[in-house]
Amino acid sequence: MGRSRSRSSSRSKHTKSSKHNKKRRESRSRSRSTNTAVSRRERDRERASSPPDRIDIFGRTVSKRSSLDEKQKREEEEKKAEFERQRKIRQQEIEEKLIEEETARRVEELVAKRVEEELEKRKDEIEREVLRRVEEAKRIMEKQLLEELERQRQAELAAQKAREEEERAKREELERILEENNRKIAEAQAKLAEEQLRIVEEQRKIHEERMKLEQERQRQQKEEQKIILGKGKSRPKLSFSLKTQD
Repeated sequence: MGRSRSRSSSRSKHTKSSKHNKKRRESRSRSRSTNTAVSRRERDRERASSPPDRIDIFGRTVSKRSSLDEKQKREEEEKKAEFERQRKIRQQEIEEKLIEEETARRVEELVAKRVEEELEKRKDEIEREVLRRVEEAKRIMEKQLLEELERQRQAELAAQKAREEEERAKREELERILEENNRKIAEAQAKLAEEQLRIVEEQRKIHEERMKLEQERQRQQKEEQKIILGKGKSRPKLSFSLKTQD
């Protein structure tokens, strides 16, 4: 990471230097253009102001042809001088560019070397920091895991409680149904017992009535036998009585 920051800083410095050199080259180019335009205007003025013929130091008239040759020669020399000047400028720009690139390369190498040395010096510190962050991340993960397990446990407890409540409600409903059935059975049994008692009582009454009828019949038979055997003076009247059932 340190090496990346140093390289980014080196590239930023190199970019700034390149922009500065580019501005300087543009300024020189504008200056050359301005100088060329000035030279052209001066030559035009000289051409307009010069007479068609000139007189040399001996009083001889110099022909227009000779004047044009000199002027052309002078212009060629000026062009050569301008070309040489431009060549030197371009050469200087190339040299400056090479110097800038070499400087940037050396600066980048130096920065990388220093970063590497600094990392080597801080190796133990960096390792401790890495271990600390690993332990911290481990603690956070363990905490999150425990929280998740606790949420799952609480959810399971809630689900279990809901199941227990549902089972309790079902059990209470079954108990209520059983109680209702037992109550109905008890009522039915009570009614049945009452009916049985009533039947037994009726059977008892019927039996008693039969016993009375049987006793009366036996008594009448004895009376008849007495009459037949002459033991009695008069024949008794027969009487039968039946009790109505309640």
